[in-house]
This record gives sequence, structure tokens and C-alpha cells, in this order.
Amino acid sequence: MGRPEARAGVVGWGTYIPRYRLRVTEIAELWGFEKRIVESLGMFEKAVASSDEDSVTMGWYAAKSAILRAGIKPEEISAVFVGSESKPYAVKPSATIIGDALGVSRKRLTTDLEFACRAGSEAIRLNVALVSSGTVRYGLAIGSDTAQANPGDILEFTASSGAAAYVLGPAEEAAAKFEGVVTYVTDTPDFWRRDLSKYPLHGEGFTGSPAYFHHIESSVKLLMEELGLKPSDFDYAVFHQPNGKYPLKVAAKLGIPKDKVLPGLVTPWIGNTYNASALIGLAKVLEAAKPGERILVAPFGSGAGSDAMSLIVTDKVKDKVNVAPTVEELLSRKTYINYATYAKSRKIIWRI
Repeated sequence: MGRPEARAGVVGWGTYIPRYRLRVTEIAELWGFEKRIVESLGMFEKAVASSDEDSVTMGWYAAKSAILRAGIKPEEISAVFVGSESKPYAVKPSATIIGDALGVSRKRLTTDLEFACRAGSEAIRLNVALVSSGTVRYGLAIGSDTAQANPGDILEFTASSGAAAYVLGPAEEAAAKFEGVVTYVTDTPDFWRRDLSKYPLHGEGFTGSPAYFHHIESSVKLLMEELGLKPSDFDYAVFHQPNGKYPLKVAAKLGIPKDKVLPGLVTPWIGNTYNASALIGLAKVLEAAKPGERILVAPFGSGAGSDAMSLIVTDKVKDKVNVAPTVEELLSRKTYINYATYAKSRKIIWRI
């Protein structure tokens, strides 16, 4: 008998990237950062949510596109999970707002998830389990976040805004079928935000080793061992993208060529979209992949954990790409703003 997750797949996907962009050189000039620090991040610009955008509105947009690509009615969805670390309400689920706004059946499993940048991936894992077990036919997983960074902190270069959504359903309807999924977690305090604290804190280089690299390497190696695969068996590799350099570095550690990572690397142009980071990268790959190709996806969440997933693209993918806005279209649709506009839109400064 095969792995249970092989009964599930990606039936539809969608993304949202805000129109506003802020060049990282402007942040550096304002706070007096040296050029070498900016260059070390592999970043050019980041996406900034407007004053009327939050993780709920962005998540709704991405989910709308995912449902369109799935070709199903919203009321056929029986589970809605939203992963975010920038919810508009401290106590009130975002999943209920998005579910009702989409017209999803009210007889549904619905909850918000938290695991730093891994909660959106966690939403996928839960839906895969529900679909594979026959508990639901279709489930919706959303990862959505807005920029959170203390002004002047190095995190401000990368912290950005965006959303991704996936409709998970039966493998026979999927644009990409799950071949296997593995999760690796430990208690590693590399990034955190205490109650009542407005901005998160981080362990500087500690967020790379032993957090990011150890967990992604461990989950991917476990996945390959369980499936009997080698790095060369993958056509694409998508990792969590806290900056533009880490995904390429972890790929090299795993023996995966750079050219297999670049198709899904979006961080240099939109920054670290937290729970949407790897999921937007996966969407970009799906929009270019061919039937039969194998995709490795390994999101990461501080605290810390990583999911490693292997997907096989099916011939249904080609009919779904142009049904909704693609990642490339959203990347090209942009308006540059200055730091003052960014600070105003994200309520770093406001008028009393």
C-alpha cells in the first residue's frame, strides 16, 4: 500500500502580491547601513501592503484565485485553515472572515494556525491529511502576512507582505500530486514576539544556523530517505525565503543545483512574505512546470520546524495556469513608494 498523502494533490492555487514596492537601498540610506550588509541579503525591493490591506484581505484574494483554478464551487470546500503571524485581530479568527467572504459552506472545519512562517505549510499538511483520509473532499489552506519589523532593524530590509492559497483535493483532479510529506521540528528559539510586543525579535545569525539550515536539511533528507529519492531526482526546489541568499545556500548544502532553485525564487523582488514565502515560490513553479516533473518544497518556521514535500506535476496543470493572475503578472504590477509612504501605510507613523 502506498503512502496515504498520495491520495491528495493541489487542485488549485492562487497568490496575492501588493502593488506597493520599497527599494531596500532607501531603507539602508535612511538608517545608515553599509552597502555590504544590503548586498549580503540578496534583496532589491520588497512588497508593502497598503493601509487598507491586511492578512485577511490578501488571503481572500489569493483564495479566490485558488478556487477559480480548482474549478469548484466555494460551498464544496469543507475545511479552511489560515496561517499567519500578523492577524488583524489578537482574538478573533481570520479563517471565519475569509470563509464567509468566499461563500464557503458554513458546515466546515475552520481555524487559524500559528507556527511563525510555517503555519501556511502546516495548513497544507492538515488538509492533505483530511483529504487523504476521506474526511473532506476539498480543503483550503492559506498563508498570509504583512510586514512586521522594528524600524531600523535589519529585519526591515526583508519583512514584506503577500499571500498564497491552495485548494487541496483528490489526486485524480490535481495539477500536482503529493508523493510524500515529512515534518521535522525542535524547540529552537531563533525568532519570537512576546505578548504586547509590537515587533518580533530575532537571534541574528542564529536564525540561520542552527535554525533555518538544520531544520530544512533534516526534513529534506528524511523525505528523500523515505521516498528513496536523490537530489538529482527533483526538477525544481522551493525553500522558505527569508532573504535571497539562504535558499541558494541550503540547496548547495543538499547538493541541489542553483538552476533548480531560481525558478521559484521571488524574495529578491518582494521580500520575505512570511507564511506566503515558499508558497508563492511553489505557485511560480507550478505556473512554469511540465507534466511529470517533480517539485521539492520545504517551508520553514522559526521556533522551529520544516515540512518537506514532494509533488509530481500532472497534465491538468496547463489548463489551470491562466485562469487567474499568475505570480509573474503580480510581480510586474508595481508602484514604487518612499520610506515615508511605507511608514504611513504600515502605521509606523500616524496622525493623532
